[in-house]
Amino acid sequence: MSALIDELVAQVVSLEVRLFACHARVDALTDEEGLHDLRTTVRRLRSLLRPLRGLPGVEQVEQAAAQVGRLTTPIRDREVLAAYLHRQGHHVAAARRTAQLSEDYWAVARSAELTQLFAVLDVFPRFLRASQHQGLLRRLHRRIEKRLEKQWDALDQALHDPLHDRHRLRLLIKRVRYAAEAYPQLNRLPAPALKCLKSAQEALGDWHDCWQWLLRAEQEPDLQACVTGWRRTMSLAESKADRVLDRLSEVCFAK
Repeated sequence: MSALIDELVAQVVSLEVRLFACHARVDALTDEEGLHDLRTTVRRLRSLLRPLRGLPGVEQVEQAAAQVGRLTTPIRDREVLAAYLHRQGHHVAAARRTAQLSEDYWAVARSAELTQLFAVLDVFPRFLRASQHQGLLRRLHRRIEKRLEKQWDALDQALHDPLHDRHRLRLLIKRVRYAAEAYPQLNRLPAPALKCLKSAQEALGDWHDCWQWLLRAEQEPDLQACVTGWRRTMSLAESKADRVLDRLSEVCFAK
């Protein structure tokens, strides 16, 4: 048990260091992937914490991480859309969506949300150690296993639902994938499972992008030229996602 707690503390510290590095990149505008990497690191932190809910300090870190996610989501959405528009030659429309990005990055880097996340994350390892000394982590191994099993059960049910919601499936797959990567020592997945999860997440991500952009096109006239292509791409992405999901169900949840 002590080894598991040591590994948890090490992961938290490692993620904190990565967040500081991402923060520096976003603040200094060093590259175009700084915000994306910051969001990915926050997502991995949330995946690490989800099975620990109920322990002291976890709720505060989860809430702070969620606030950073909400703050950065619209900015990342514009980044992705602008990159697509540039690739398709719609440079004017792309420029409209990148004009304020530098200011957005600086606002994120100096935000109260990110400051709060760093503050609560900095003290969280001490909460873990205090919980350990108070005997609150004696069944931690089983607690985490039960939470991981619950996530898998939710994904299993969603995959076998003929009316499954692709939005919910995408979120469930991301949770399961990142949780499996956060706790490899407790991972009981078949060998091809992580590869299938990644492929399913990518396929559903392509579908989600098109769905989201089509909604935006209803309010943003300069996107109308892309609508036909998005509808076609969305249809292809749906078919690909269904095939990948069938494969995922076969590999991971064969009855």
